[in-house]
Amino acid sequence: MRRRAFLSGAGSAGALALAGCLTQGGGGGEPSGTLTVATYESFVDSPSSSPGAWIKENFESEYDDVTVEYVTPENGVTNYVQRKQQGAPVEADVYVGLNVDDLVTIDATLGDDTRLFRELDRDFVANAEHLRPELEFGDPKSRVLPYDTGYISLVYDEDAVDEPATFDDLTSPAYEGTLLAQNAQSADSGQAFLLWTINEFGTDGYLDYWRDLQANDVRILGSWWDAYSAYLESERPMVVSYSTDQVFANEDDLPMNRHQIGFLEDQGYANPEGMAVVEDSGNVDLATDFFDFMLRGETQTEIAVRNVQFPAVTEDQVDLDDSFAQYAHRPPEAVSFDYEALEGNLSGWVDEWARTIASN
Repeated sequence: MRRRAFLSGAGSAGALALAGCLTQGGGGGEPSGTLTVATYESFVDSPSSSPGAWIKENFESEYDDVTVEYVTPENGVTNYVQRKQQGAPVEADVYVGLNVDDLVTIDATLGDDTRLFRELDRDFVANAEHLRPELEFGDPKSRVLPYDTGYISLVYDEDAVDEPATFDDLTSPAYEGTLLAQNAQSADSGQAFLLWTINEFGTDGYLDYWRDLQANDVRILGSWWDAYSAYLESERPMVVSYSTDQVFANEDDLPMNRHQIGFLEDQGYANPEGMAVVEDSGNVDLATDFFDFMLRGETQTEIAVRNVQFPAVTEDQVDLDDSFAQYAHRPPEAVSFDYEALEGNLSGWVDEWARTIASN
């Protein structure tokens, strides 16, 4: 969860800062060597609460001769796309933290002749059989396995506004000047909210809806943190965010009345995160073992709690505590676009939104 770094560790005094094909070698013997895992900073930057340190310690404990080494490239996976374009090597074995829109953008940028990630043979990742089918990316090249998911929702102050039930509610006079959203060009949450509106109104109607939001004085900021920090400073009573935000509020003793979760149309937009093996990796077998470990029930439980996301595997595989179950809210209905729906469309939708809405 790439927003997590802004939230972890905030306390009462710091509330405003809250802020080819992958195949098993079959050579036998114990795995050994260094597995270089590229990911985003908040996955590893807080050893006491981020999932990265726990994963490293427990994976290494199973194999005496294995070391997990994390790298957090500036600009994330875009760094590796640019290296591929330049013909430079990608010095990582796996990437942890892909969204389906990342994968679509990667393929559109690199084309069919340049591969950043390998095709994955799931026969060698036994725990993949426990994945929730609705979180699959729908990748025709079978490169990515999901490992957790969040749901885009509204977070609102129940003392200032009533919970909106529908998208159309947000364009009514009662909600004028109440909503903070994010730029779909620069924020994962902003792009997910845009896609949610496209799911609701279709490609012929989503821009009209956004024009109505603009007429009702929606405020669009550059990043999730820009919008959420403005919300924490009470600049507005409602923000596009995640349905797990009450987990943070509970941990940091923040007022729960300002962290109510709203599901428009009884929906939330699913934004699963995935992992893939880098095409240039020389540690394919070890990467396969790592993926199987990531999807193990115990690991999925730790990732959910530490990354404040929902597991990618079915509920019978995990053991989440009562606090997480109470404060992490699943939408009655999850909606999303898979790879096929986004391929050839994503950049056009975002660009048209930017020309019509963000530039005005």
